[in-house]
Amino acid sequence: MVSRETSSARPFTVRTAGDLADAGPVFDDHATPLARAAEHSVLARHGARMRPSLPRPAATRVIVVANQKGGVGKTTSTVNVAAALAQLGQRVLVIDLDPQGNASTALSVEHHRGVPSTYDALVDGVPLVDVITPCPEVENLHVVPATIDLAGAEIELVSVVARENRLHRAIHGHPLVGTAEEAGEERFDFVLIDCPPSLGLLTLNALVAGAEMMIPIQAEYYALEGLGQLIETVDMVKKHLNPRLAVSTILVTMYDARTRLAAGVAEEVREHFGDLVVKTTIPRSVRVSEAPSYGQTVMTYDPGSPGALCYLEAAREIATKGAPQ
Repeated sequence: MVSRETSSARPFTVRTAGDLADAGPVFDDHATPLARAAEHSVLARHGARMRPSLPRPAATRVIVVANQKGGVGKTTSTVNVAAALAQLGQRVLVIDLDPQGNASTALSVEHHRGVPSTYDALVDGVPLVDVITPCPEVENLHVVPATIDLAGAEIELVSVVARENRLHRAIHGHPLVGTAEEAGEERFDFVLIDCPPSLGLLTLNALVAGAEMMIPIQAEYYALEGLGQLIETVDMVKKHLNPRLAVSTILVTMYDARTRLAAGVAEEVREHFGDLVVKTTIPRSVRVSEAPSYGQTVMTYDPGSPGALCYLEAAREIATKGAPQ
């Protein structure tokens, strides 16, 4: 574990928002600060149409975003990586599996009681195609919202046969999930599952349904303490329920470049997980935190902000690295 003595942390090089900004477009040096800010925002907001699309994967990649520790940026990372992937030319589906419905809020989709949701798919067996709604803010991004009814799903599923396979059947029963030959050009390239901050039956359903797992880790000491338990759970699921499951991505969030502790945590994570750790870290950002209150991701709320630039680069790395073999 990382020492609590921050002064002993070794140097660690990461790619930050400043590095990405240095590689960004050059603005008119004679423009006023307001004009430059407006130009930056316009270019970033419409840049998705001007950027060359990334190559699409040969088959749908189902990625579980999970960490039983709360407050590590799990939902924030899910929605922003999803929006960034969509801006990079991918067709993305977000499944909100958290009864709080925070991912649904950030993606500006209705999730009050009575709205078709993940509850209907898990408990009542409603086809996934009937509970999907498009995200109004981002093209090529679709959402299965979560309602408060999902809070009781774990109890209702206790007596159901093969209860841990419900989400897997729902996802792979969708006609747009699969290979290019099976699902065609309209297929989803990525399915991201946002899990609740626990290791209960809902998260177990996600781990059985997915082939990949992304773990957001806060760049603080306590974030490492529960990581061992999470990896043990993944190994258990892989051994008994889903041999396809693999941790493919570790994303360091809430990174504060001013502290040696953050660098030390990031270094220890990289030493342990190697190339699984995304090179671009996600900084602490007020704009990232503000965006959900406006029903948006930071990718549309402030696309020129450091948080948006970092999530865009992280999504690019996830997409280009490909699925684990």
